[in-house]
Amino acid sequence: MRDLEALLLLAKDTARLSYKKLAKLQKKNTVQYKYSKLISREMKADVDFIIEDEIIRHLTPTGLAILSEESGEISGNSDSDSELRFIVDPIDGTVNFIRGICSSGISIALFDKDRPLFGVIIVYPSGDMAWGGKEIGAYINDVSMQVSEINDVSKSVLCTGIPSRFNLDNNDNIINLNNLLVKFGKVRMLGSASISLLQVAKGSAEFYTEQDIMLWDIAAGLAIVEGAGGEISMLPGNYKYSLNVFASNSIVGHNLIST
Repeated sequence: MRDLEALLLLAKDTARLSYKKLAKLQKKNTVQYKYSKLISREMKADVDFIIEDEIIRHLTPTGLAILSEESGEISGNSDSDSELRFIVDPIDGTVNFIRGICSSGISIALFDKDRPLFGVIIVYPSGDMAWGGKEIGAYINDVSMQVSEINDVSKSVLCTGIPSRFNLDNNDNIINLNNLLVKFGKVRMLGSASISLLQVAKGSAEFYTEQDIMLWDIAAGLAIVEGAGGEISMLPGNYKYSLNVFASNSIVGHNLIST
């Protein structure tokens, strides 16, 4: 097994360098974007690809496989660690970044097959860095994070969203979403799955869910939630790499199921 501490350090250093590059690109006003031809509600920016190249350049020497939003699967060359792979989202919340709405995140995770080992998220534009995993705890700017202890669903905060692949023409999808929303005291849509999951890890929200969200959007955030003492669940979605995801402070999750 690889030295996970060394791989975590590499992921953190890579996120910092990528953040600096992203800040320079925005300062130069080089942000150009277009809507995807395949997914009508998905926006792509040139900086997505530039930052992805930066991240992959730093991770490739490990020999581990990489799954990234823009490039897809990149095979590794390390037979002894065939189940390990980095999962990368160069900018989670591209629309937020392009339009200057709220925050976005640079996201790097390490998975052992389907199990998150650690995740690193650096928030843009604040520069706050969060990392964590089930075996290492969770931290933001070197300060430990813990999920909240709120146990009343009706007084809890739900973070959710409507991913590009979520079928808005399906009435059942809309009804199920509405039935969930009305259970919570407050609902927030932040435009970035990684930032939403970070709120659960910080104790600022009690529950996160999205349907047909992509693995790279949530990989790092799920690891950090587990590190902060929360619970996660991943079920297959309707598309390759899409998932129906639930994350909670564990108390609200249990109470929600029982209601």
